[in-house]
Amino acid sequence: MKKYKNYIIGAGILILGIILGNVFSGGSTSSKGEEEHNYVQDKETGLWTCSMHPQIKMDKPGNCPICGMELIPLEASGDSEENIASNEIVMTPEAIQLANIQTSVVGKANANKEIRLLGRVKPDERRLYSQVSHIPGRIERLYVNFTGEKVSRGQRIVRIYSPDLISAQKELFEAIRSKDVYPQLYTASRNKLKLWKLSDRQIDAIEKSGIVHEQLDIYSDYSGYVMKRNVELGDHVMAGDNLFDIADLRSVWVMFEAYETDIPWIHIGNMIDFTIQALPGKKFKGKVTYVDPFVSSNTRVAKVRVEVNNASQKLLPEMYATGILKATLKNVKDALVIPKSAVLWTGKRAVVYVQVPHNKTISFVYREIILGEDLGDFYIVKNGLKEGEIVATNGVFRIDASAQLMGQKSMMNPTGAKGNTGGMAGMDMGGDKEEKDMKNDDKKDMSTMVMIDKSKIAPEFKQQLGKVVSAYIQLKDALADDNTNLAQKEAQQVTKALNNVNMLLLLGDAHNSWMKSLKPLKEASTAIANSQEIGTQRKAFLILGKQLSEAIKTLGVETENKQPLYLEFCPMADDNKGGVWLSYDKEIKNPFFGKAMPTCGEVKATY
Repeated sequence: MKKYKNYIIGAGILILGIILGNVFSGGSTSSKGEEEHNYVQDKETGLWTCSMHPQIKMDKPGNCPICGMELIPLEASGDSEENIASNEIVMTPEAIQLANIQTSVVGKANANKEIRLLGRVKPDERRLYSQVSHIPGRIERLYVNFTGEKVSRGQRIVRIYSPDLISAQKELFEAIRSKDVYPQLYTASRNKLKLWKLSDRQIDAIEKSGIVHEQLDIYSDYSGYVMKRNVELGDHVMAGDNLFDIADLRSVWVMFEAYETDIPWIHIGNMIDFTIQALPGKKFKGKVTYVDPFVSSNTRVAKVRVEVNNASQKLLPEMYATGILKATLKNVKDALVIPKSAVLWTGKRAVVYVQVPHNKTISFVYREIILGEDLGDFYIVKNGLKEGEIVATNGVFRIDASAQLMGQKSMMNPTGAKGNTGGMAGMDMGGDKEEKDMKNDDKKDMSTMVMIDKSKIAPEFKQQLGKVVSAYIQLKDALADDNTNLAQKEAQQVTKALNNVNMLLLLGDAHNSWMKSLKPLKEASTAIANSQEIGTQRKAFLILGKQLSEAIKTLGVETENKQPLYLEFCPMADDNKGGVWLSYDKEIKNPFFGKAMPTCGEVKATY
């Protein structure tokens, strides 16, 4: 029994060992196989991206082709089960956050718009009068003798000597003596004086005195202010000559200027709330009584008239007025609207990026739309969108840059043609002539595609850009003195200042705009530093000035000691195509021609 007992114990231990071995061996094998599978899968599908430019997607680690930063792993979205179309621009949550992308739901609203108008107070043209002389003669005395003097109806304004008046008085006295025999003659003599605007009171006084008056006072026919005095003491005047221009300011017009795009919104009867700069704290209101049917060919504005009661006469001609008109477009209800920031303009097309309704993946697709009226901060959409769709309203340019790098449809490449993948936004990567012409047309309006608020740019960035400007101006002075060796050294300082600009201070469209300028800026400064030929240096300096001035115009700058910065232009530079440069001085020192033509150029703008 003892022998069998030992066999049983041994068999039990063997069975227990096999079971434990299978458990640990099987679990380890399964884990190893799964680990190997995941490793292979990550290796096959893993992507690398740039933390500042999430549109960059590489299949291996390296540096960002835009800014040179080290790429980081792009986490998988876990949405492989979703049906992602080939034309979608897929973005991770991290990329959305870095690009500061925001969205808005397309909805319906009434076509309301708040229109801001600028205008001036003008005299009511219906209350402008010309005070004329009804009697020919010579001015002997001026009772009103300066512009701006207030006059009242019936007030003496001038005294006049008139031979015709003397003859008329003598005729009256003769008619008085034969009044009983020829009453019609007497009446005709009085009427003659009345036609010269003599009152019955004046004529009665002449009859009562029995004396021929050589001089007679002329009384004002109107009340108001003298706008212009047209006579001097001793002047000879004829009947009907203008003595004074008088304006009655108890009622005035406020003439606002409306741009042609706002004219369809403005209608007679609209109320305008306005303020006068000269009367702070006071608010006025008036009704639109007239809209000019003609647009000025020079200013592209039309006049909008508001009539205002001015009994207190505080509103004086030529005072500046600022008005707000809350207008509603007629015959338009429940219009489809989107924010202006959602739209990219190419000069020919209006483009938006619409979010695709996936459960987990965040992606956008390119879409061209037709816009209607401008609602201030919104546009009416005529065609291309539906209510409830979601469009990107911030960081739109970053999405478009991703589309360009992926070779998909974008505002610069509406056909999605090959040849744009990996290129910088706006670069000509080849293609047929029609495509090149389209790109060139689109590039002309690039400044209007991205709305960047310079006031929100970090002051540190503006200061760093100011140091770039200082180094640039030293380079400009060297080229103006034809000093190639000094130009090389100063160009190195420009490159150094560019490298010290912290691109992380900029977000969204502002960052993308700076990165677009940074590459040609560095290339131009490096080309100057590597060349001793003055022609080559000036050719690169032409690019440097253009790119730097555009960056300052878009992003702003804070110069050292906050001194003014002048944009100067020479029409003869670049084979008479013209070229710009920046300077601290208004005095022209031409860097393109140096001592040969040092003063060729003019100041075009001040920053």
